[in-house]
Amino acid sequence: MTQIVHHVPERLLVAYAAGTLPQAFSLVVAAHVSMCDECRAALEAHQAVGGALLEDEPLINLSGDMKADLMARLDDAVPDEPVYRRDGPFPAPVVAAMKGRGPRWTKLGGGVKQSILSADATGSVRLLSIPGGQAVPDHTHGGLELTLVLQGAFADETGRFGAGDLEVANDDLEHKPIAEPGPDCICLAATDAPLRFRALVPRLLQPLFRI
Repeated sequence: MTQIVHHVPERLLVAYAAGTLPQAFSLVVAAHVSMCDECRAALEAHQAVGGALLEDEPLINLSGDMKADLMARLDDAVPDEPVYRRDGPFPAPVVAAMKGRGPRWTKLGGGVKQSILSADATGSVRLLSIPGGQAVPDHTHGGLELTLVLQGAFADETGRFGAGDLEVANDDLEHKPIAEPGPDCICLAATDAPLRFRALVPRLLQPLFRI
Protein backbone atom coordinates (compact mmCIF):
# COMPACT_ATOMS: atom_id res chain seq x y z
CA MET A 1 0.00 0.00 0.00
CA THR A 2 1.26 3.50 -0.84
CA GLN A 3 2.37 5.45 2.22
CA ILE A 4 0.27 8.52 2.93
CA VAL A 5 2.45 11.60 3.38
CA HIS A 6 0.00 14.54 3.40
CA HIS A 7 -2.59 14.46 6.19
CA VAL A 8 -5.54 16.47 7.53
CA PRO A 9 -4.35 19.58 9.42
CA GLU A 10 -5.11 19.45 13.13
CA ARG A 11 -7.51 22.41 13.03
CA LEU A 12 -9.67 20.72 10.38
CA LEU A 13 -9.64 17.41 12.23
CA VAL A 14 -10.78 19.15 15.43
CA ALA A 15 -13.58 20.94 13.55
CA TYR A 16 -14.66 17.66 11.95
CA ALA A 17 -14.71 15.91 15.32
CA ALA A 18 -16.81 18.76 16.75
CA GLY A 19 -19.25 18.62 13.84
CA THR A 20 -18.58 22.23 12.82
CA LEU A 21 -16.85 21.61 9.48
CA PRO A 22 -18.98 22.44 6.41
CA GLN A 23 -20.51 19.45 4.65
CA ALA A 24 -18.28 19.55 1.56
CA PHE A 25 -15.07 19.57 3.60
CA SER A 26 -16.47 16.98 6.01
CA LEU A 27 -16.88 14.51 3.16
CA VAL A 28 -13.24 14.93 2.12
CA VAL A 29 -12.01 14.53 5.70
CA ALA A 30 -14.20 11.45 6.21
CA ALA A 31 -12.85 9.91 3.02
CA HIS A 32 -9.24 10.62 4.03
CA VAL A 33 -9.78 9.24 7.53
CA SER A 34 -11.20 6.06 6.01
CA MET A 35 -7.91 5.63 4.10
CA CYS A 36 -5.42 6.83 6.72
CA ASP A 37 -4.66 4.94 9.95
CA GLU A 38 -2.78 7.92 11.42
CA CYS A 39 -5.62 10.43 11.00
CA ARG A 40 -8.20 7.85 12.06
CA ALA A 41 -6.37 7.36 15.35
CA ALA A 42 -6.05 11.12 15.84
CA LEU A 43 -9.77 11.59 15.16
CA GLU A 44 -10.73 8.88 17.62
CA ALA A 45 -8.51 10.54 20.23
CA HIS A 46 -10.22 13.91 19.69
CA GLN A 47 -13.65 12.31 19.95
CA ALA A 48 -12.68 10.46 23.13
CA VAL A 49 -11.30 13.62 24.78
CA GLY A 50 -14.35 15.66 23.76
CA GLY A 51 -16.72 13.04 25.10
CA ALA A 52 -14.86 12.79 28.39
CA LEU A 53 -14.87 16.56 28.88
CA LEU A 54 -18.60 16.75 28.24
CA GLU A 55 -19.30 13.93 30.67
CA ASP A 56 -17.13 15.51 33.40
CA GLU A 57 -18.44 19.07 32.94
CA PRO A 58 -21.04 19.80 35.66
CA LEU A 59 -23.16 21.95 33.28
CA ILE A 60 -24.20 24.27 36.10
CA ASN A 61 -27.83 25.47 36.16
CA LEU A 62 -29.05 22.68 33.88
CA SER A 63 -31.64 20.27 35.18
CA GLY A 64 -31.20 16.54 34.63
CA ASP A 65 -33.62 16.55 31.71
CA MET A 66 -32.01 19.60 30.11
CA LYS A 67 -28.54 18.08 30.46
CA ALA A 68 -29.69 14.82 28.88
CA ASP A 69 -31.28 16.73 26.01
CA LEU A 70 -28.09 18.77 25.45
CA MET A 71 -25.90 15.66 25.49
CA ALA A 72 -28.20 13.99 22.94
CA ARG A 73 -27.99 17.04 20.65
CA LEU A 74 -24.21 17.09 20.90
CA ASP A 75 -24.05 13.38 20.07
CA ASP A 76 -26.12 14.07 16.96
CA ALA A 77 -23.74 16.85 15.93
CA VAL A 78 -20.64 14.64 15.98
CA PRO A 79 -20.10 12.92 12.62
CA ASP A 80 -20.61 9.19 12.46
CA GLU A 81 -17.41 7.18 12.30
CA PRO A 82 -16.51 6.51 8.66
CA VAL A 83 -16.94 3.01 7.30
CA TYR A 84 -13.60 1.77 6.05
CA ARG A 85 -14.68 -0.41 3.12
CA ARG A 86 -13.96 0.68 -0.46
CA ASP A 87 -15.70 0.22 -3.79
CA GLY A 88 -12.93 0.33 -6.38
CA PRO A 89 -11.13 3.67 -5.96
CA PHE A 90 -13.99 5.17 -3.93
CA PRO A 91 -13.95 5.08 -0.10
CA ALA A 92 -17.23 4.26 1.61
CA PRO A 93 -18.06 7.92 2.50
CA VAL A 94 -17.85 8.77 -1.22
CA VAL A 95 -19.95 5.75 -2.18
CA ALA A 96 -22.57 6.91 0.33
CA ALA A 97 -22.50 10.44 -1.10
CA MET A 98 -23.11 8.97 -4.59
CA LYS A 99 -25.98 6.92 -3.12
CA GLY A 100 -24.47 3.80 -4.65
CA ARG A 101 -25.03 4.97 -8.22
CA GLY A 102 -21.43 5.61 -9.26
CA PRO A 103 -20.12 8.95 -10.57
CA ARG A 104 -22.06 10.83 -13.25
CA TRP A 105 -19.18 12.19 -15.28
CA THR A 106 -19.30 15.43 -17.26
CA LYS A 107 -16.50 16.14 -19.76
CA LEU A 108 -14.50 19.31 -19.13
CA GLY A 109 -12.08 19.01 -22.05
CA GLY A 110 -8.69 17.43 -22.56
CA GLY A 111 -10.00 14.15 -21.20
CA VAL A 112 -10.70 15.69 -17.79
CA LYS A 113 -14.08 14.79 -16.26
CA GLN A 114 -15.97 15.84 -13.16
CA SER A 115 -18.94 14.59 -11.17
CA ILE A 116 -20.48 17.10 -8.76
CA LEU A 117 -21.60 15.36 -5.56
CA SER A 118 -23.07 18.40 -3.81
CA ALA A 119 -23.13 22.17 -4.08
CA ASP A 120 -24.74 24.80 -1.86
CA ALA A 121 -24.01 28.19 -0.32
CA THR A 122 -21.31 26.76 1.98
CA GLY A 123 -19.31 25.05 -0.77
CA SER A 124 -19.16 22.26 -3.30
CA VAL A 125 -17.55 18.84 -3.54
CA ARG A 126 -16.84 16.92 -6.73
CA LEU A 127 -14.93 14.02 -8.19
CA LEU A 128 -12.31 14.83 -10.80
CA SER A 129 -10.79 12.35 -13.25
CA ILE A 130 -7.60 13.54 -14.96
CA PRO A 131 -5.79 11.41 -17.59
CA GLY A 132 -2.18 10.56 -16.89
CA GLY A 133 0.11 13.36 -18.08
CA GLN A 134 -2.73 15.90 -18.32
CA ALA A 135 -2.54 19.22 -16.45
CA VAL A 136 -5.28 21.18 -14.74
CA PRO A 137 -5.21 24.85 -15.86
CA ASP A 138 -3.11 27.20 -13.73
CA HIS A 139 -5.26 28.71 -10.97
CA THR A 140 -5.45 30.27 -7.53
CA HIS A 141 -8.26 30.02 -5.00
CA GLY A 142 -10.96 32.30 -3.68
CA GLY A 143 -11.02 30.37 -0.40
CA LEU A 144 -10.13 26.93 0.91
CA GLU A 145 -9.71 23.89 -1.33
CA LEU A 146 -9.20 20.32 -0.10
CA THR A 147 -8.11 17.76 -2.72
CA LEU A 148 -7.87 14.08 -1.79
CA VAL A 149 -6.27 11.64 -4.24
CA LEU A 150 -8.27 8.41 -4.57
CA GLN A 151 -6.38 6.84 -7.47
CA GLY A 152 -3.16 7.66 -9.33
CA ALA A 153 -1.15 10.72 -8.38
CA PHE A 154 -0.46 14.33 -9.30
CA ALA A 155 2.30 16.82 -8.69
CA ASP A 156 2.36 20.60 -8.44
CA GLU A 157 4.50 23.40 -7.05
CA THR A 158 4.10 22.04 -3.48
CA GLY A 159 5.06 18.39 -4.10
CA ARG A 160 3.68 14.99 -5.09
CA PHE A 161 0.32 13.65 -3.96
CA GLY A 162 -0.49 9.94 -4.25
CA ALA A 163 -3.49 7.85 -3.22
CA GLY A 164 -4.69 8.91 0.23
CA ASP A 165 -2.75 12.19 0.25
CA LEU A 166 -4.64 15.41 0.98
CA GLU A 167 -3.63 18.79 -0.47
CA VAL A 168 -4.83 21.85 1.44
CA ALA A 169 -4.80 25.02 -0.70
CA ASN A 170 -5.90 28.58 0.00
CA ASP A 171 -5.68 31.93 -1.76
CA ASP A 172 -1.92 32.04 -1.15
CA LEU A 173 -1.29 29.14 -3.54
CA GLU A 174 -1.09 29.39 -7.30
CA HIS A 175 -0.54 26.00 -8.89
CA LYS A 176 -0.89 23.83 -11.97
CA PRO A 177 -1.50 20.21 -10.93
CA ILE A 178 -0.28 17.61 -13.44
CA ALA A 179 -1.43 13.98 -13.27
CA GLU A 180 1.35 11.41 -13.32
CA PRO A 181 1.58 9.07 -16.31
CA GLY A 182 -0.40 5.89 -15.77
CA PRO A 183 -4.00 5.37 -14.66
CA ASP A 184 -6.33 8.34 -14.49
CA CYS A 185 -5.80 10.47 -11.40
CA ILE A 186 -9.13 10.47 -9.56
CA CYS A 187 -9.53 13.10 -6.85
CA LEU A 188 -12.20 14.25 -4.43
CA ALA A 189 -12.11 18.06 -4.25
CA ALA A 190 -14.06 20.47 -2.04
CA THR A 191 -14.09 24.27 -2.23
CA ASP A 192 -15.93 27.07 -0.46
CA ALA A 193 -15.37 29.62 -3.27
CA PRO A 194 -14.83 29.51 -7.04
CA LEU A 195 -11.34 28.88 -8.38
CA ARG A 196 -9.48 31.74 -10.08
CA PHE A 197 -8.11 30.64 -13.44
CA ARG A 198 -5.35 32.57 -15.19
CA ALA A 199 -6.21 31.64 -18.78
CA LEU A 200 -9.18 33.15 -20.62
CA VAL A 201 -10.85 29.94 -21.86
CA PRO A 202 -11.17 28.30 -18.41
CA ARG A 203 -12.57 31.57 -17.05
CA LEU A 204 -15.20 31.68 -19.80
CA LEU A 205 -16.21 28.06 -19.20
CA GLN A 206 -16.17 28.33 -15.41
CA PRO A 207 -19.85 29.27 -14.94
CA LEU A 208 -20.94 26.41 -17.21
CA PHE A 209 -18.91 23.81 -15.32
CA ARG A 210 -19.62 25.32 -11.87
CA ILE A 211 -15.98 25.16 -10.79
